[in-house]
Amino acid sequence: MKINKAYKFRLEPNTEQTVILNNLVGSARFVWNQMLVISFEMFANNEFINATNLVNKIIDLKSNPDFNFLKTSSNAVALQQKVRDLASAWSRFFDPKVHARLKENKKKLRKPKFFKLADGSEIQLRPLMPRFKHKSDGCDSIRLVQFDKYCRVEDNRVKLPNGIGLVKFRKSQNIIGTIKNVTISKKSGRWYVSFGCERELAENPRHPAISAIGLDMGISKLLTTSNGEYIKPKNSFKANQLKLARLQRQLIKKVKFSENWKKQNRKIQKLHHHIANIRHDYLHKITTSISKNHAMIACEDLKVANMSKSASGSMEKKGYNVKAKSGLNKSILDQGWVNMLEYKQQWQGGLLVKINPRYTSQTCFNCKHVAKENRQTQSKFECVQCGYVANADVNAARNILAAGHAVLSAEGRCGKGSPVETENL
Repeated sequence: MKINKAYKFRLEPNTEQTVILNNLVGSARFVWNQMLVISFEMFANNEFINATNLVNKIIDLKSNPDFNFLKTSSNAVALQQKVRDLASAWSRFFDPKVHARLKENKKKLRKPKFFKLADGSEIQLRPLMPRFKHKSDGCDSIRLVQFDKYCRVEDNRVKLPNGIGLVKFRKSQNIIGTIKNVTISKKSGRWYVSFGCERELAENPRHPAISAIGLDMGISKLLTTSNGEYIKPKNSFKANQLKLARLQRQLIKKVKFSENWKKQNRKIQKLHHHIANIRHDYLHKITTSISKNHAMIACEDLKVANMSKSASGSMEKKGYNVKAKSGLNKSILDQGWVNMLEYKQQWQGGLLVKINPRYTSQTCFNCKHVAKENRQTQSKFECVQCGYVANADVNAARNILAAGHAVLSAEGRCGKGSPVETENL
């Protein structure tokens, strides 16, 4: 069994190394944008777009006298990987399955945007199409493959090509496995290094625990377990919402793309990055603890995109309770939802069973009677048939665990419960 894992650390380059790294990520961003223009021309002419066609055009860019900096301030491998990422983005655009999922999560229509081609004609920028990258986005990266050929790790330093040399990074844990690639990224003014590692196991891992648990996900309680335990949400966005709103109001008053505007925009990016870091750290700690202590985890297969749809409606038919739904959507998206459990259970040798959430909160765990009246309030559950009383979230978590056992019994493996299997539980 192969386990692919990435180790991400804070990178601490000196002033000279920072200049070289900025040139490398800037060149990669430039090549992405130039290749995107070329691919738009290819799309308009119904030409086939793939990685080979696009990578071959890098030579033409480098031979252009106006782009001489690509010969001195770029890395050939990083440029190829960036163009391959662009080809992958076009592949997603041409994938009918991805478009089908987009239609299911249909959002409010926006005013269409167009791109002007060299001949003066225009093409409409459709959903899922690749977009141009901007320096003001505050997020740039390059990826280097064939790590052993170009790089090496010496304790808490990594050797990088293009004259960068050894760069110190904050090594908070040991890097286990064979390093296949390294990604250098810049986010909100800070540098990071990520090592993509591969590890071969002689046999599949076996989970040390034998217990099973059901998880009910919510807003006021992030997780409720079938054991009756509660895990509170962190709500990092809510805690910083007022500060973020103040910074955004200050941004509006400044001239767009001026130096003061850029400084203010960097402050907003850093705050967003801080909010995301708080959320990720909290969720990683929770999911790691749950994964280590339970061999089988049953949870709801929630469609977050559907749950967080806007209630504003259309021009013809206005929506209701728009403000309340907007607040609910922020709370839903602020949780991050625990999708980290899937790969952590795979590493531990455990199982994650995703259950259709339909009727789990209206079903009595004791007698299996399904009725909307069973759940009298947000927290109280009282069966109208047998009189069973319990906390509504705990009752739902127990139903989820029972449905997970039913799916494993029926399929003999980890899978998603169909509505027919879980509806009457």
